[in-house]
Amino acid sequence: MSLTSQTITIPVTKPARIPALDFTKGALVLIMVLYHWINYFLGPHDNRYLRFLTPSFIFISGFIVSNVYIFKYGISDPQLPKRLIQRGLKILGVFLLLNLSRSFMAPGHPQDVALATHDWIRSLFDIYFLGSGVGGGQAKAVAFFILVPISYLLLLSAGLLVVSRYYRFTVHVVCVVFLLGIAVSNYKGFEMPNLELLAIGLLGVVAGYLPTERVNAVVRHPYLLAAGYVGYLVAITAWNVIYPLQIIGVYLSLMILYLMGLQSGEPGSIMATVVLLGKYSLLGYIAQIAILQCLRLAIHPFSWETALLVLSFVLAFALTIASIKVVDVLRSRSIAVDRLYKFVFA
Repeated sequence: MSLTSQTITIPVTKPARIPALDFTKGALVLIMVLYHWINYFLGPHDNRYLRFLTPSFIFISGFIVSNVYIFKYGISDPQLPKRLIQRGLKILGVFLLLNLSRSFMAPGHPQDVALATHDWIRSLFDIYFLGSGVGGGQAKAVAFFILVPISYLLLLSAGLLVVSRYYRFTVHVVCVVFLLGIAVSNYKGFEMPNLELLAIGLLGVVAGYLPTERVNAVVRHPYLLAAGYVGYLVAITAWNVIYPLQIIGVYLSLMILYLMGLQSGEPGSIMATVVLLGKYSLLGYIAQIAILQCLRLAIHPFSWETALLVLSFVLAFALTIASIKVVDVLRSRSIAVDRLYKFVFA
């Protein structure tokens, strides 16, 4: 039979997940558990060595936009901006729902409510425009604040990718404009954390244009990464985490975690667990905060003995991992649970 008489059908498959990327996200979730455990159980500490965490989540979100979503849909597909807008609004909705639920469960004192009513507009401006909730004065007023800049990044990316059909460097130009604006505002002594995080997210989008093979090649220099990270630690010890150092810390930290994901070989039990957390990174982020708050309420009536602190530390990690495994099993066994998960998080 001649080849010309045959019809060859090439199956269309969705892009495979990148285990090293999932490992990176899962590792960030575990480090976030440590970060929040310190804040909840040891009180305010100098957290400069963990300041890469929040911007790293934003950077990864931007990386996924260009490295995963564009590959899946194509830059010209009208479904791409629609998907990004849909996901951005979902994440913003999750933020609102979680904080409304938190307010109902812990409404506070009447004086606090009166103050909140009086400063309502200012609070909205701080949270949704400036981004003062990131480690600032609004940190106690709202929870899960990282979801706000992530949602903004997805919404912004939807518009930028539409323009990118006509000018391929649109994201690059807007990112440079943002960075220049941040430099000017910081010079004037006026900080806008939301803008700073959005710029880092756009840097992630730019990085995501690199093919996966090129990304893998870039990170496979462990000695250079180790030397760079030591230099970064020395710099933030001397000057604290100024914005340029924060960007450097995000790149170095994520590259090291990604390299660990690449070099783990065949997934073992630990590797598989971290990768699973990465697949559910948004849920894991939400779950670990809820778990830590419950642990603090349960242990607070007791004295802060070493044994209780150790127990809370172990339970924080164990319950976060267990919650994700339970959801993963339920999704595989129940269509309803799977649909509910996709409706909220996918």
